[in-house]
Amino acid sequence: MKKVLIIDDEADLRKLLTDYFEINGYSVMTAKNGREALQQIENQPDIVLLDINMPELNGLEVCRKVRHFVSCPILFLTARVENADKILGFQAGGDDYILKPFSILELGARVEAHLRREMRNQNKTSIKFNDDLVIHYSARALFFRDVQIPLAKKEFDIIELLSAHPGMVFDKERIYEKVWGFDDEGDSAVIAEHIRRIRFKLKEHGCENMIETVWGVGYKWRKS
Repeated sequence: MKKVLIIDDEADLRKLLTDYFEINGYSVMTAKNGREALQQIENQPDIVLLDINMPELNGLEVCRKVRHFVSCPILFLTARVENADKILGFQAGGDDYILKPFSILELGARVEAHLRREMRNQNKTSIKFNDDLVIHYSARALFFRDVQIPLAKKEFDIIELLSAHPGMVFDKERIYEKVWGFDDEGDSAVIAEHIRRIRFKLKEHGCENMIETVWGVGYKWRKS
């Protein structure tokens, strides 16, 4: 039974989501604030639904803290979101945004999609690209000269997508659809920021840039 943690200061919404997910076979945990959320994280949920606008400790702060303990998908619940807010949320370790008011059926579908993606990732094996660079898909880890390069979840997802198809060009919309899992128009600012951070981490560890920009089109993983 998959475990979902719902973190929101609105009691009615917590009740609505609890009823929905329990009916659909999930084990549900709830928290009404950041303090309770940090306690519930110890139970290792499979997915987290996290309200951004909470008193005291807001959702972004909670996300930054819990990312030290869990690698599961974190979906932000918010009444509004701008591009700059999205970037902050993804940098904090979030995986998706759900805009309030939302369709509970769409929310359920997104949760299922994220959990299916997690299961597929767990079933993958490692692959070695050359003598120095190794991507371990099942462990979701990237190593250069036997030293692990720390990556946020979406950073690894992008590497996983591009590296599985070396030389193939992916435009930003395609990356957004494949990594975030939906048919929305690709957010170029979000994609560019994630690529920038990946390149910085590779360079920081002495690894050459593996993600090439195809100007006016998108990105591709360089063939070895």
